[in-house]
Amino acid sequence: MVASPRLPLASTLAAVYLVLVLVTIPALVVLAVLAPHLAPVEAWIHAVIVLLLGVLLPLRLRRAATGSRSALRAAGIIAAVLLLANVVEALVPGLFPVWMRAEMIVIAVLMAGVVTGVSLEAARTSPGGRAA
Repeated sequence: MVASPRLPLASTLAAVYLVLVLVTIPALVVLAVLAPHLAPVEAWIHAVIVLLLGVLLPLRLRRAATGSRSALRAAGIIAAVLLLANVVEALVPGLFPVWMRAEMIVIAVLMAGVVTGVSLEAARTSPGGRAA
C-alpha cells in the first residue's frame, strides 16, 4: 500500500501494521507446532481479529484519501479501538504470551500515530476549520 498524499502518516503506519499482522499468523503456526504454550487459543482469536481490522483499516484510509468524511471517521474509530484494545489486552497479566504482548504495544503505538494522522486530516478538512 502506497502512502496517501492526504494521509501520509496514517497510511504508512497502517501499512506497517498490516505487515506486522500478516507475519503474526505464520508465527502462530510455527509456535503451535514447536511451542504450543506460546500459541494459546486467545492468541489465535486476537490474531484473526486484528488481521480483519488490518485489512479494513487501509481500505478505509484509501477511501478517506479521496475526501470521504465517513471513511475518515471510520478509520479513526478503527484505529482508536485497536489502540485501546491492544493496550488493555497487553496489560492483563498472563492472558497472552510475552511476545504477543510486545506486539500489542507496538500495534498500540502504530495506532496512536494513525489516530493522530486521521485527527489532523479531520481538523484540516472540517467545514468550519481552516485549511493548512
